[in-house]
Amino acid sequence: MSRVTVIGAGLAGCEAAWQLAGAGYEVVLCEQKPKQYSPAHHSPGFAELVCSNSLKASRLESAAGLLKHEMERLGSLTVPCAKQTAVAAGGALAVDRDRFSDLVTDKIRSHPRIQVVEEEITHIPEGPCVIATGPLTSDRLAESIRAFLGEDTLSFFDAAAPIVTGDSIDFQKAFYASRYGRGEDDYINCAMNQDEYEAFYQALITAESVELKEFDRKNFRVYEGCMPIEVMAKRGSDTIRFGPLKPVGLTDPRTGRRPWAVVQLRRENADGTCFNLVGFQTNLKFPEQKRVFSMIPGLENAEFVRFGVMHRNTFLDSPRLLTADFRCKKGENLYFAGQMTGVEGYMESAASGILAGKNLSRALAGKTPLILPRDTMMGALAHYISDPSVTDFQPMGSNMGLLPPAGERIRDKKERYGVVARRAMDSLERYLAEMGE
Repeated sequence: MSRVTVIGAGLAGCEAAWQLAGAGYEVVLCEQKPKQYSPAHHSPGFAELVCSNSLKASRLESAAGLLKHEMERLGSLTVPCAKQTAVAAGGALAVDRDRFSDLVTDKIRSHPRIQVVEEEITHIPEGPCVIATGPLTSDRLAESIRAFLGEDTLSFFDAAAPIVTGDSIDFQKAFYASRYGRGEDDYINCAMNQDEYEAFYQALITAESVELKEFDRKNFRVYEGCMPIEVMAKRGSDTIRFGPLKPVGLTDPRTGRRPWAVVQLRRENADGTCFNLVGFQTNLKFPEQKRVFSMIPGLENAEFVRFGVMHRNTFLDSPRLLTADFRCKKGENLYFAGQMTGVEGYMESAASGILAGKNLSRALAGKTPLILPRDTMMGALAHYISDPSVTDFQPMGSNMGLLPPAGERIRDKKERYGVVARRAMDSLERYLAEMGE
């Protein structure tokens, strides 16, 4: 059996290493932590969740749920780990991020065919390899990749939301509830009337942001999927009120009416001691975050255990560089996985790692690659990142719009998505049977 290198122990790298080791290959998993950390990473553990602790919806009839069902069918490492470390979050799969990382790390380190090497890799290694170093790839390795590919990577900005302690929230004003009564009242809600919202809005759009470095200013482009709340707010006075602060499906118990706007907080850990502000990714200076976010009713005395941060991410021009099996067109047995390929989201990154790992193992065994059907979510994402007809490539997360129509007109969206999801799972089963997986 060949010796295979996987660079990066994020979700994608761990999934790729797990698949390769499961196929019988000796895997060297290279991770620069804890010797060197990116601007967004703080924990020495693998599969560290940086932005949110939510892995999105679980139900099959949703894009995120369908993706996770497909991943489990393909032998995912991270989905079962997420289920074992889940915290209450209504219909979403959210995790205690420390327990999740610990569990993934333990499974990787205890695998007899995975050797972990803690060092920064600065050049593309010789031999079979999966590069899954993420959107914060170190400068030296990024330069090596650029030199090898002859292509520039693109850049965008990603942001993380602040976290507050649960016992510092004022429940004389805040209340537990889920929209439309779904779930077990898993979210904390901070309701605003019109005057409170307008005061908060003005403070938010006039607050001082962190000054970007010269290079970052030249290349500044906000990524829509994780937009800073202050940038979104500047698009119009009602933008966030119809976005992350939408009050629909909620009733303020103090008034018996629907609020003008609502800030929701989601459980950050299993003990419920910490909560993150949903949709409040931000690049405001730390004192400004404390000042502005403390204007939210119920958070006047909130203790911030982590302020929001924003950092620059890089990704490949994948349609020009990669095939639908995540193989690099310019390198023999060189594969990429994770957000650097242009898939957006935790589970999407992990899914790409599954496919990169499986396909490298199949290539080494002389088998044809797995090019999943386009009516599956994983197949649709793989097609998206490798479609040469795409001219202005941007990252993409799982969504039902990537899949072919149901083939029949179904007005009810939930029913329609259910038909599409069941079709996807049936298609996946048929394809895997044909391919001997």
